[in-house]
Amino acid sequence: MKKRKLAVILFMLMMVMSFSSGVFAAENPGAKKDIVDTAIASGDFTVLAAALEKAGLVETLKGEGPFTVFAPTDKAFKELLKDLNITTEQLLARRDLKDILLHHVVPGKVMSADLKEGMKATTLAKKDVTISLNPIKVNNATVVKPDIEATNGVIHVIDTVLLP
Repeated sequence: MKKRKLAVILFMLMMVMSFSSGVFAAENPGAKKDIVDTAIASGDFTVLAAALEKAGLVETLKGEGPFTVFAPTDKAFKELLKDLNITTEQLLARRDLKDILLHHVVPGKVMSADLKEGMKATTLAKKDVTISLNPIKVNNATVVKPDIEATNGVIHVIDTVLLP
């Protein structure tokens, strides 16, 4: 009888542990997601996601990579729209949308620890961005959250949309 109780308790303990490890995996969204899925899961990049879709870049950023993406938040896009006095729809209809988005992507996986003061990086738009430190900036955008790892690269969240 004691063996049976022990077996039931062990079985229940294993069930609880297997459930909780699944929950922990869900709390780490970047663990098994590519750059696009990681950004979408955060909920802070709805305009960026729509722009990637409109520009036909979703499959590119779901590709093998690795890529380093300087991802502007929805708040950053809201500021850009205000500064340009345009709507989201007008932004998504721009002919240079793809170039604007590619200006946020650098080939390779560059973590914040790899950055150096004055470093230049060539984006997929074939234009350079300049890195400064303390705080970390890419051109005039401040990195507000660095090193969000994805299966095919890394995302650094920025507070300003980079324009080529």
